[in-house]
Amino acid sequence: MNITKRALIALAGAAALAAAAGMPSAAQAEGKQIVYLSAGLDAPFWRYVSKGVEAAAKEHGYDFVALDSRNNTQTQLQNTQDALVKGASGIVLSPTDSSTAPAVLNLAQKAGVPVSFAGIGTTSGEYVTFVTSNDEAGAYDVGKALAKAFEAKGWKNAEVGMVTISQARQNGVKRTNGFVRAMEEAGNKIVARNEMQTYTADETYRFVQDMLTAHPEMRGIFVQTDSPTLGAKRAVDAMRRGGETLIGAFDGVPEFLPMIEDGSIVASGMQQPYLMGKTAGESVIAKLEGGKTEKEVVLPILTVSKDNMAAILPDLKLTVFAGELK
Repeated sequence: MNITKRALIALAGAAALAAAAGMPSAAQAEGKQIVYLSAGLDAPFWRYVSKGVEAAAKEHGYDFVALDSRNNTQTQLQNTQDALVKGASGIVLSPTDSSTAPAVLNLAQKAGVPVSFAGIGTTSGEYVTFVTSNDEAGAYDVGKALAKAFEAKGWKNAEVGMVTISQARQNGVKRTNGFVRAMEEAGNKIVARNEMQTYTADETYRFVQDMLTAHPEMRGIFVQTDSPTLGAKRAVDAMRRGGETLIGAFDGVPEFLPMIEDGSIVASGMQQPYLMGKTAGESVIAKLEGGKTEKEVVLPILTVSKDNMAAILPDLKLTVFAGELK
């Protein structure tokens, strides 16, 4: 899918005000509406995806609505029903996990509404396009960077902990597999794992405190998504382990950049959520308008470290941070 950098920059700044309450827009009146069903819009990643879907919708003259499932399966189903009742033309879905997606697809198929996925896929069902990232390769690269940092400090057979996203999500399994492979190849050992439930910094703070208490020689922690990594950093500092326990991350929030610069985060495998959402939105619109679609689009991970951050910052500002980083 050809998207020029100039066009992306223009789209990043584009935002339309919602229609006045009770007064449908011309697009809605024509049944032209793209709905984004998000796993949880409180997470920066899904907010950036939402902005990408919105950009695609506006570019093609569609109205846009984002509905937040708050990581709850029943809320996700209710949001799906609401979207269909209110005349959604197409849906972009980031499900609470892969196993909950078929129920959404079943409802949408009965209503004749096409669905594309952004970030998290499905275990079964009919859909237009799955837009994903090379999660396993990205996590492997973060693991290699962390292993290299251990080696530079003379730490052999390092003990490492992981705070994972749901392993019922396909992308969660891939991130775990990639990171574990990197650790095993370097002779390091995973000694503790916790799986997120609320995806908050406070939750990961508690996980990491418990890990460091149980494993005082732990040399590294890999956190599989953005804001929870900030909780890991807070726990490392509270336990006075700065410099003794290194952090590898996935995805990105603006707060990561100074932390990467000062070495608090060794590396982060950043997906490109704005581009992911825009691509998924365009695939649904192409389906509606008789255009060509692809079953799967795999976007590259930008593995960001102190060594390359300045060079790729212009790309990060748009495709990762959706124009929110000035």
